[in-house]
Amino acid sequence: MASSNILTVGTSNFEADVLKSSQPVLVDFWAEWCGPCKMLGPVLDELSAELAGKAKVAKVNIDEHSDLAVQFGIQSIPTLLVFKGGKVVAQAVGLKPKAALKALVEGAA
Repeated sequence: MASSNILTVGTSNFEADVLKSSQPVLVDFWAEWCGPCKMLGPVLDELSAELAGKAKVAKVNIDEHSDLAVQFGIQSIPTLLVFKGGKVVAQAVGLKPKAALKALVEGAA
């Protein structure tokens, strides 16, 4: 995943990279053991390339950053939240097609 534009965020950089971002940020709450989360990986890679300059894509590993999962009420994964201006403006739960996620982000832009 070295060539990916996806940010890895956690407790230490969530505020700076997500809440204070000038662009909308699609945040994927995921875990290593989650099959649908792994299937979503290549979709998010493509999406981050297509949205470059317009929006960011970030991932939060809920096993490593359970405080963020609790803070945002994550009940099941994958959960994708779109942040704009420090607030959640859209969300999707479960494996979604790229077009649906792109529309979610563009609706927030």
